[in-house]
Amino acid sequence: MILYCDGASRGNPGPGAYGFVLLSENEIIFSQGARMGVVTNNVAEYEGLLKGLEKSLELGATEIAVRSDSQLLVRQLLGEYKVKAPHIIPLVEKAKRLLSRFKQVDISHIPREENSAADALCNEALDKSS
Repeated sequence: MILYCDGASRGNPGPGAYGFVLLSENEIIFSQGARMGVVTNNVAEYEGLLKGLEKSLELGATEIAVRSDSQLLVRQLLGEYKVKAPHIIPLVEKAKRLLSRFKQVDISHIPREENSAADALCNEALDKSS
């Protein structure tokens, strides 16, 4: 399964939303976007990841390929960057716990253009509530 995840806040912090798209064999099997209230962009990014991982497990995925346009999120998960912000530490820990439940995990940074479906879900959620 491939998970494209994203998060956005209008202002940092500001009104935020997450979005994620799950693909299996090049077909969208689930997508979701929702508003979160006032959050930082990084919190929104992690929320998109966490919601996507939870749904992947719920759908029975045993292998996951995570694709995110957040270089910070990807590098923190891969252990290349330290997590310094205290409010992000529990999110990273939860993500790692969820990732450990998959038999195989691949995490990659992608250009924003390749994450347009998840990005669109974030913006739709923010636009509906403004």
